Amino acid sequence: MFAVTATQTDPDNPLAGLTLGEHPEPQVPDGWTTVTVRATALNHHDLWTLKGVGIRQDRLPIVLGCDAAGVDADGNEVIVHAVIGSGADETLDPKRSLLSEVHDGTFAERVAVPRRNLVPKPAALTFEEAACLPTAWLTAYRMLFDKAGLEPGSTVLVQGAGGGVATALIALGRAGGYRVWATSRSAAKREQAVKLGADQVFEPGARLPERVDAVMETVGQATWDHSLKSLKPGGRIVVCGATSGAVPPADLNRVFFLQLSVIGSTMGTRDQLQRLAVFLEQTGLRPVIDRTMPLSDARDGFAALADGDIFGKIVFTR
Repeated sequence: MFAVTATQTDPDNPLAGLTLGEHPEPQVPDGWTTVTVRATALNHHDLWTLKGVGIRQDRLPIVLGCDAAGVDADGNEVIVHAVIGSGADETLDPKRSLLSEVHDGTFAERVAVPRRNLVPKPAALTFEEAACLPTAWLTAYRMLFDKAGLEPGSTVLVQGAGGGVATALIALGRAGGYRVWATSRSAAKREQAVKLGADQVFEPGARLPERVDAVMETVGQATWDHSLKSLKPGGRIVVCGATSGAVPPADLNRVFFLQLSVIGSTMGTRDQLQRLAVFLEQTGLRPVIDRTMPLSDARDGFAALADGDIFGKIVFTR
């Protein structure tokens, strides 16, 4: 079958290890099944894998990709939950992994997954829209509606509008009744964030009209100081990533004096993915897709992601 794989890793030239071509059909252990992939979405996780982050060299070559929507072996239209783990909350399983870390991922004609990882795809969602949900949109859903602990009408600051998680946070936050503020270095992305539902937009580090109830952090080191200073006393930062660096000054005096909370969040559960799909079905909200292209053009998609030249998700189709 055709697949997009990581055959080597290079932190300075990640696309050097990106290989497109024939790959063996997936093995199907007991309790697993196959999904014929109709659409799959690109994530920063895929780029980090090519850089050698979070992947053991003895796993190579491995099919990239965490997200997929397609048709299972019984003909059902499904969304694939990307977290391979056990327990009521798979993300807390110490042995958990994502597709493309231990097991081949979704950038292929077919992918093998545990049967319990399949979620029905609402008929109202296209395969391309559904493929955006399992990583970026699920991460945003959990951050906003689980970890943030906010009531509708609260004010949320989203750092770094433009990426898949950030655009999902803006759209979901607006649909959930939050007042959403967002930052971006790009004037064009700030304008797009307003169209997506942001109430106000700002340049990074800008003084805000007032302090916010919570900050959604995906950027890390470059925005961390601003995030801490933007919070009301008792506010919280929910952090799911650190694309600009993972070790900013902690500013512990501010944290304890203002009783701030820093909460980590990773992905989401299968049940949360199913509720997210229903949420989109009921509200009419749809993922922001920057571009759709054939899986055979995956190299162009990776290059755009590496350059940061996107607003929303890049989706590959078969």
